[in-house]
Amino acid sequence: MIRLSIVSPLYRSEPQLEQFHRRVVAAAEQITPDFELVLVDDGSPDESVRVARGLIRRDYRVRLVRLSRNYGHFHAIMTGLSYARGELIFLIDSDLEEAPEALSAFFERMQQATPDDPIDVVYGVQTRRKGRLLERSLGALFYLVFNVVSDLKVPRDVLVARLMTRRYVNALL
Repeated sequence: MIRLSIVSPLYRSEPQLEQFHRRVVAAAEQITPDFELVLVDDGSPDESVRVARGLIRRDYRVRLVRLSRNYGHFHAIMTGLSYARGELIFLIDSDLEEAPEALSAFFERMQQATPDDPIDVVYGVQTRRKGRLLERSLGALFYLVFNVVSDLKVPRDVLVARLMTRRYVNALL
């Protein structure tokens, strides 16, 4: 089994994909040489697949999963998680809105786990929600309603970026 899988959906990712690759690989190499990068093409209308194929030719650790059309972010994520082979799985969007370097901090936090206090997932939370006023207001409303109607309390403005154990991902799948 591979030590670390990095899963990232691709949709209109062409402009930043090369930089994303450089940064996420540098972050992963600080943790282990035994990793893979699983890119999931979610029917991207740009040249993301062409760029990804170039990365594959230069870096044997890169894998590409292509969906037949755009199924949406959630389905791309779940597909990527199902293809990930790592003991740990780092999920992050390739748009660079979240820093790939967060992997190091997430990994350090996960290393603090003990048998009495296991950690299966470490995720980021925005300190200030991005977007226009309407997007920020709707996001705040979502978390408010969700936390009122659910027994499970979710922090506001959770990021996509997260580091998960294999056990957690298997349960999720």
